[in-house]
Amino acid sequence: MLLLENVRKAYIEPSGEPLPILDVERFEIAAGEQVVLRGRSGCGKTTLLNCIAGLTTVDSGAITVNGRDVTKLPEATRDRFRATYIGFVFQTFNLLPAFTALENVMLGMTFTGSRPDAVRATQLLTDVGLGHRLTHKPRALSVGEQQRVAVARALANRPVLLLADEPTANVDPAHQQHVIDLLRSACERENIAMLLVTHSPEVSQQFIRVEELERVNRAARVA
Repeated sequence: MLLLENVRKAYIEPSGEPLPILDVERFEIAAGEQVVLRGRSGCGKTTLLNCIAGLTTVDSGAITVNGRDVTKLPEATRDRFRATYIGFVFQTFNLLPAFTALENVMLGMTFTGSRPDAVRATQLLTDVGLGHRLTHKPRALSVGEQQRVAVARALANRPVLLLADEPTANVDPAHQQHVIDLLRSACERENIAMLLVTHSPEVSQQFIRVEELERVNRAARVA
């Protein structure tokens, strides 16, 4: 369902020298599989997720999601593909402050070109325990509640792949487990493959498949 082959990405330093960030020979995830990618800060975790989602372009290689190589898609097509097939739970939530919880979830539905489904959006928010907070804007929600809205938004379009970037990093310890449980149960219920990156042993030990980024990403071994 997700396959990376010979994916390389580098940034140019002020000196003009390339700084390798990603060098992934092969990495794959099956449909419905839940995988943790664990690694220290600065070893390319967020860059890898952004490349898979098509938010960042790679220098070379192929990233195949649901049978299509996202690196070959034009920008507009790539954006529509991402909205349709990939859910992304950002570390910083990325909720729009002027919109309610329900509107934030429904807004994510508009990027596919389909009509927003208020019933599904309401159900998703109810599933994450926010059925009573539909009309609240982010500033009226706790950090944990904002993260749950972000989870609901990522699931809105029934993605085949969910990417989660340190989803518990900005959540207080009392709610961290709840966020992980929400992600896992939602992916199991809808047969969504999940790639979750973290540096937390408490999170990674709950998953059957845990990959060390330094093993997957050859560039991280010399970082």
